[in-house]
Amino acid sequence: MRAAHSPSSSSSPPPSPEAPGEGTPAPSRPVLAVTATATAVALMNYTAPMLTLPAMADAFGTPSSAQAWLLNGTPLGLAVLLLVAGALADAHGRRRVFLLGTLALGVTTALGALADSTALFTAARIAQGAASAAVLAGSLGLLADAYPSGRDRIRATGIWGAAVSGGIALGPLLAGLIGLLDWRLAYGALGAAAVVTAAVGARRLAPPRPRPGDATPRPGDAPPRPGPAAPRPDLAGATALALALGALLTALTLGRDGWLRPAVGALLLAAAALTALFLLVERRAADPMIDLGLLRRPAFRASVLGALFTGLAVIGLFSVLPALLQRGAGLAPLSTAWLFLLWSGTAFVVALQARRLAGRLSAPYQLALGFALSAVGVLLLLGTLGSPGLPWPRLIAGLLVAGAGSGLLNAALPRLAVDSVPPERAAMGSGANNTARYIGSAAGVALALALTAAGPDAPLLASAGLAAAGAVLSVAGSPRR
Repeated sequence: MRAAHSPSSSSSPPPSPEAPGEGTPAPSRPVLAVTATATAVALMNYTAPMLTLPAMADAFGTPSSAQAWLLNGTPLGLAVLLLVAGALADAHGRRRVFLLGTLALGVTTALGALADSTALFTAARIAQGAASAAVLAGSLGLLADAYPSGRDRIRATGIWGAAVSGGIALGPLLAGLIGLLDWRLAYGALGAAAVVTAAVGARRLAPPRPRPGDATPRPGDAPPRPGPAAPRPDLAGATALALALGALLTALTLGRDGWLRPAVGALLLAAAALTALFLLVERRAADPMIDLGLLRRPAFRASVLGALFTGLAVIGLFSVLPALLQRGAGLAPLSTAWLFLLWSGTAFVVALQARRLAGRLSAPYQLALGFALSAVGVLLLLGTLGSPGLPWPRLIAGLLVAGAGSGLLNAALPRLAVDSVPPERAAMGSGANNTARYIGSAAGVALALALTAAGPDAPLLASAGLAAAGAVLSVAGSPRR
């Protein structure tokens, strides 16, 4: 530790704790460690049902047409509350929102382990998604504070993106290993990990410092004038978004039993009308969850569209891939977990190394490359999921290539999320990015499960097509550097 400066040596000011250099300052290291750990735990919780879905469906007696809800509870909670969480973090403190979210994630995950029905487990998963929203929005906001710009921010957001990939990788593996005893124990373990992380964060994350120029009150000074009131949560916008997503996911879930049914059409129309209402509310709100004017920025559009298509094309398919391997190819849950690790583990390694591309490709073009690799990897999987005789070389190659693409996406998205908005709105930028990601993933899961009725290759073709569209939209109007 550096020695404290004495008053006589104040002619050369000490280095700012906010300015990371080659040796990242001590205050920044706990921020990166704690936020990356909490993010990994949140994503482990998110992906754990990929392996436990068949066992949970049997335990709850969940029909196949309703199994999407066992997976979609958390992305629904995430998508609805990420923007609210980002606004609250910017207004009331990113540390506070992050720690409360991490603690709530532990409690709600433990409650999910005690559920005894599809409805109760889905409700617990929605609550876990709401808590995870606070974790993700607060964590990227804290990183934006600790790493203001430059190479260190690229490195920090790359590590954060690797934590996303690591959580995705470890969640099914943990569920598969502990699930050999009882699938409920996996959720108990994840709940305990979140509570421990919250406790460590409360001790290691320093309270926010006064801003430069803030006057220190002295005895006899008049009390400071109250500043502008903190913005209120946009409850009307959150409600409209929740209803729109609920209608869309219900329509996609019911569509498995027939897309031409009147109820499906009515729900799709309701989802479109409620989405239009959400945009109207945001345009007129005094303190909107998302500043729609930011959509005029090419980088912000790339951030939102890249995240949306990551959810639709990548997370949606790979959320159901383990179940497809278990049912179509007859693999055991633990074998599926190790095979899934080829994709998610590759994503983790590539996300850690993706910072080396930062000097050559802008984040939108890195997204496009990630989408292209994902599409190629998914196309290699065609014909591998429907029969016990797996073509192992093509299956492994497809998972590795798609994993590399996912790693590039996970590294580029958080950097673009905080770089594409003003510094004081970093948590809102994170919230918008992750909202789009989990809207896409919730719809992608329901779509992938619905398309399995047409055969195991149908969701693969849809994923590849959506990834190609994501590549084009990510770079539309974006500078190469």
